Amino acid sequence: MADFYELLGVRRNASADELKKAYRKLARELHPDANPTDAAAEDRFKQVARAYEVLSDPEARARYDRFGEKGVGGAGGPTMGDAFAGGGLGDLFDAFFGGGGNPFGAGGGSRGPAGPPRGQDLEVISDVSFEQAVFGATVPVAVRTALRCDGCGGTGAGAGTKPVTCSECNGRGQVQRVRQSLLGQMVTSSACAKCGGFGKVVVTPCEKCSGDGRTVADKTYQVDIPAGVNTGTTLRLTGRGATGPRGGSTGDLFVHVRVAAHDRYRREHDDLVTDLPVSIAQATLGARFTLPTLDGDEEMIVPAGTQPGREFVLRQRGVPRLQGRGRGDLRVRVQVIVPTKVSEFEAELLKKFADSRGEEVQTEHGLFSRIKSAFQ
Repeated sequence: MADFYELLGVRRNASADELKKAYRKLARELHPDANPTDAAAEDRFKQVARAYEVLSDPEARARYDRFGEKGVGGAGGPTMGDAFAGGGLGDLFDAFFGGGGNPFGAGGGSRGPAGPPRGQDLEVISDVSFEQAVFGATVPVAVRTALRCDGCGGTGAGAGTKPVTCSECNGRGQVQRVRQSLLGQMVTSSACAKCGGFGKVVVTPCEKCSGDGRTVADKTYQVDIPAGVNTGTTLRLTGRGATGPRGGSTGDLFVHVRVAAHDRYRREHDDLVTDLPVSIAQATLGARFTLPTLDGDEEMIVPAGTQPGREFVLRQRGVPRLQGRGRGDLRVRVQVIVPTKVSEFEAELLKKFADSRGEEVQTEHGLFSRIKSAFQ
């Protein structure tokens, strides 16, 4: 089966709402009732449903992100696609939008309480220096997030009180209803309107959090930036997102790395590239240079007769490979600098040099001088 994220057409760090929106759209397009003679659409519908079934479950999603489809049991077992394939579009969306339902009919297994929802995933950009990206570093990352209320311990209940079991759903967090479909009875579930799906009701809300069980505050985490990251790298910090309401689990924090430019070096994949400016005389006669690298000063010899654009390679002086071993190389490109202004003495020396090699050059009193005077 194709990658689950690709099947749904979402990013790998897509939120729960983005996953649901993508699934709703595809389910409408691919459901067998909308494509009664298209076997390919039905097959893709089942694949999409399987993808959403896994990615909508935080624990299953974490296993899939780490181990792929093998981590979630492969293709075995009933899927949402199989379960809904026999029902109509109305049954599908009643069950889906109402909180899942029981797709296996009246005789199927029952669900437990819905309970408090998981907290939101958060995203933040971390600006790091060029050197930090190359060698790795630990940097502070500040986020504004929802934290467990220390006034009620996250329950949402005021001092001396506790949440009580909802009388409407008896603590299940859901209410069920039975509908007749073409294939018989179908049991669908939706969140209890009285308790909001929590299964418990806060009679006396906490004054500090107004019964939500969490408060909004600024939080700073120390994030390990691995050596070799580049702009666009995303780090996932499990459990560092927002806390869920009234004791719900915590979401994840996605840190998007942005690397600052360097005044001397630029990056090409895992290699570092820099220009070495040399004069005409140094390129012609050769010279020794002290090259400041990210690992310290490096002695470099430019041999006589070096041509512009020649590249010298210093092995293993580049960027550590993020997904492998070793480092890239440091590539030094020679840039011959031609002076734009010379003194009379320097001009005379260059003229003698050209004469000795039989090369014709333009002097100040030649044709070029007369042309230049005409435009003054």
